[in-house]
Amino acid sequence: MNHIKYWIKAARLRTLPLSLSGVLLGCALAIDLWWQYPLFWWAMATTIGFQVLSNFANDYGDGVKGTDAKRTGEARMVASGLISAKQMKWAVWTSGILTFFSATIVVFMAFGQQHYLLSFLFFNLTLLALWAGVRYTVGGDAYGYSGWGDIFVFAFFGLLAVLGSSVLFIKHLDFYLIFPAITVGLLSVAVLNLNNMRDADQDREIGKRTLAVRMGFHTAKIYHNILVLGALLSALIFAFLKAKELWSWCFVLAFIPLGIHLIRVQKISEPADFDAELKKVALSTFLYALLMALFF
Repeated sequence: MNHIKYWIKAARLRTLPLSLSGVLLGCALAIDLWWQYPLFWWAMATTIGFQVLSNFANDYGDGVKGTDAKRTGEARMVASGLISAKQMKWAVWTSGILTFFSATIVVFMAFGQQHYLLSFLFFNLTLLALWAGVRYTVGGDAYGYSGWGDIFVFAFFGLLAVLGSSVLFIKHLDFYLIFPAITVGLLSVAVLNLNNMRDADQDREIGKRTLAVRMGFHTAKIYHNILVLGALLSALIFAFLKAKELWSWCFVLAFIPLGIHLIRVQKISEPADFDAELKKVALSTFLYALLMALFF
């Protein structure tokens, strides 16, 4: 039973609401009654697969490099010795194969034999997403160690999640959806930035050059403000352009805890205190997606 508990911890289920936000939002803005479509649930399951794969790979990559040896926050399984590096490597392969299988079902359900170009595009995006999930920390030139993590998170959690999931249903790009995609993308980067600010001291010691390390403590806080306020601005632009009913604006409720969060971030002087703020931003992002899905 303890071994199962370790694998559940390695999967880091608390990261799932953030990863599901973009897909939920993209599907809901593309179609009505989105919850009645099997394609929606397969897309959500595939997203969970990508996130678990990424979490396993992150645990493995940081574990074998010693990055998590003095880690603040939730313990990692490879670094703690609770799961061996070999076992985690097999878990990465297994979750990658299962996720690819699930993504293949999504592509065939969405496009069948009528949309060959879209099928080809989404198969390649699937491979790219698998690569990105693994290469964030795995390998000698892992992009998460050189400050590129923010760009990849914005692209995959925001742009590709929202726009890509909408294309599954409407078979074309809706320009206006770029704004909610930017909102989710920026908030996802904000979660990563909190993580990087928390770990900046130890990352600097082992040569992990995240943006928080490159910018420094004070500038990273300013960057964080820009991310959250930029997300709000993009959400408001979309509402001004597309909202038809008063209740469509209820999404602003998700930004109330984010406003309190920004005040809290400015007062933090100890990096370890950023850990408590991660959940607030992740859950607020999911709340934004859910409110939009239900009422917009």
